[in-house]
Amino acid sequence: MGCSRANVRYPLMLTILGFAMIATFLVLIMMKKMSPIAALVLIPALFCVFVGKGAHLGDYVIDGVSSLAPTAAMLMFAIVYFGVMIDVGLFDPIVRGILRFCKADPMRIVVGTALLAAIVSLDGDGSTTFMITVSAMYPLYKRLKMSLVVMTGVAAMANGVMNTLPWGGPTARAATALKLDASDIFVPMIPALLVGLLGVVVLAYVLGLRERRRLGVLTLDEALVKEEAEENETVLVGAGGGTGTASGKRTGGSGSGSGTDADGDAEDDDFRGLDPNRPTLRPKLYWFNALLTVGLLTAMIMELLPIPVLFLLGAALALSVNFPHIPDQKARLAAHADNVLNVSGMVFAAAVFTGVLQGTGMVDHMAEWMVDVIPEGMGPHMALVTGLLSLPLTYFMSNDGFYFGVLPVLAEAGAAHGVSPLEMARASLVGQPLHMSSPLVPAVYVLVGMARVEFGDHTRFVVKWAAMICLLILAAGILFGII
Repeated sequence: MGCSRANVRYPLMLTILGFAMIATFLVLIMMKKMSPIAALVLIPALFCVFVGKGAHLGDYVIDGVSSLAPTAAMLMFAIVYFGVMIDVGLFDPIVRGILRFCKADPMRIVVGTALLAAIVSLDGDGSTTFMITVSAMYPLYKRLKMSLVVMTGVAAMANGVMNTLPWGGPTARAATALKLDASDIFVPMIPALLVGLLGVVVLAYVLGLRERRRLGVLTLDEALVKEEAEENETVLVGAGGGTGTASGKRTGGSGSGSGTDADGDAEDDDFRGLDPNRPTLRPKLYWFNALLTVGLLTAMIMELLPIPVLFLLGAALALSVNFPHIPDQKARLAAHADNVLNVSGMVFAAAVFTGVLQGTGMVDHMAEWMVDVIPEGMGPHMALVTGLLSLPLTYFMSNDGFYFGVLPVLAEAGAAHGVSPLEMARASLVGQPLHMSSPLVPAVYVLVGMARVEFGDHTRFVVKWAAMICLLILAAGILFGII
């Protein structure tokens, strides 16, 4: 009898400790008490000891690292590849075109961020989307002293909606887990997803208006003139709150200055994307680089080779053709080493977190507990329940864990009450706009790393808005009779 009670208590303990581990991690990084890398490593190690599995920590970490190693390799070489493309000027026309279109209006810049992220997301890869979007938009946000978390939040939400494309991952996982056709899941969801994308654009418009009120609207010439030394202040990374001296000067138009180059080295680095005279430009190779990038993205969509292999080959080819001399290649690699180290380090640290969650069985018991607490009377509404559960579950666990571990259990419960697997699969896609900002998604570290935003600031800003977009998609799905 005592043994039976112990068997019951142990899964409950794992469930409680699993939620406690995730909550501790989020609280510490949002309060900036620990860096994300340190928190991703030390907190799961500590909880692994609490669970009584400290002796197996090494095995869990190695398993986690092994599963995420291809992702880390992909990010490393993708950063090098797109870094080289930025250096040689591939995205300069995009930056200039967006700047002309936006006319230095913060509202139009934020809306442009949402549209650009949505368009680039058609390749199905979040890391690529964030690299291109940030490289194009970051100079504008810095130049106008706009809130950088607005950029990261809008880009993450737009990519989250588009992440439901059949080749983006979640739809394919849902189809595989429930043995369905991916097109049968995705095509009927298109109206609801379009409503979600429209919601992101409307939200971007509202956030842009808030930025416009804070900063005012400049002319194109004023936006391109370098600030005077006394205006060289730290960029605001709040959610649009607080005007500060810089915003007051900008609204008054005094930011046009005299045109003297008073920016520091850090500021020069920030605006490399707009510097028409940087020595790394390769205008004669523009079409080669454009065709190479289009070919690389096409090969990714067609799955001709694994994505890490494609980026490895692409980075090697881009370096060799654009910078044939070895010292120049070394200089380019050194220039992007900081981003590579930060992002790949974060991915391997996240491997500790996911390894402990899965290895100790915490994630399985958390999923079972969530399913068990669903009231019996909710059976006929399991599609709605699945849509609501997809928000926290895809945020707190990987897509693999949710779609292969939780969704089949939910689908089985739904089938017992006459809810079709197709409805369940479609409802499971609802949480993706929030999922893309999960600390377990490697691509989000590319986004915040390149934008130089604290992960805690991004999380604090984006969670409420992303959850709202998720609920909007769910409501649209129910209204259209899709879910």
